[in-house]
Amino acid sequence: MIYCKVCTVRLLLAFSFFTAIILFSCATKQEPVSDPVPVTVETPSKIPPVIPPKPVEPLLEMVFISGGDFNMGTPRALNDEVPVQKITLRDFFLSKYEVTQGQYFEITGKKPSRNTINPEDESENGWKNLPVERVNWYDAIVFCNKLSMAEGLSPAYSISGSTNPDHWGTVPTSSNATWNAATIVTGSTGYRLPTEAQWEYTAKGGNGTPGNYTYSGSDDPDEVAWYSSNSGGRTHEVGTKAANGLGIYDMSGNVWEWCWDWYGGYSSGSQTDPTGASSGSFRVFRGGSWINSASLVRSVYRSNNYPSYRFYNIGFRILRP
Repeated sequence: MIYCKVCTVRLLLAFSFFTAIILFSCATKQEPVSDPVPVTVETPSKIPPVIPPKPVEPLLEMVFISGGDFNMGTPRALNDEVPVQKITLRDFFLSKYEVTQGQYFEITGKKPSRNTINPEDESENGWKNLPVERVNWYDAIVFCNKLSMAEGLSPAYSISGSTNPDHWGTVPTSSNATWNAATIVTGSTGYRLPTEAQWEYTAKGGNGTPGNYTYSGSDDPDEVAWYSSNSGGRTHEVGTKAANGLGIYDMSGNVWEWCWDWYGGYSSGSQTDPTGASSGSFRVFRGGSWINSASLVRSVYRSNNYPSYRFYNIGFRILRP
């Protein structure tokens, strides 16, 4: 009987011991630790580079004109071409060609010209290379500011405190006091019309008036100009006659070209960068056109009309400082 009790005690002790071991193992058992999720850090070499915006390609080809001195006017001419005056100009850029119909349409969305058949290119798009015409002085300054804005330049002209032509209202068809009060913004980098002095300086060939030609680049108008005797009664593609000594085309003939200046008489004294009369009723245009005689396409010949005037032989070219 004693033996059985001892056996029972031993069995209970053994069972308790193994139970304790099992419980201890369960308590100390750890869950397997998973590998951490890898974090990818982009090195500077993997970050895509910032690509700057592509510079805007200029719409018009511009030619650098070195400043200098020249004699404006001529002693052997009409009353408003005298007296001859000594003019000094700083450097500037002038468009190589007259503004074309294609360029005008690209900036303004308008096709004002009467002459649309290109005798040098009768293809569907030939009209694009003809000089724009039937544009008034107001149209020209709108084009200048819109082109400046399109190319990231600061616009030259301000009307009623704004340089944005969209704020100026409809282009006038008669002389308009508000538009006539347009000013040039000091320090602006944008396109503008040449002054009458800048125009004649370039037409004559620049510093020292080399050649002293009657027409822009020649004494023979047929070499450099489309005018009444050779035009066939129409405008022609820009740049199809010879350039003058500075590489500028059509400054004699094809279409008249608006200038910035109010029309006024010449003074006898020397001037630096003159801008014409301080006020007036008429704006200047220069160069003659396809319907004019040879005498009117001379480099010194002057003409003028209301800034609202449009005709199918008047266009323009532009300048940038």
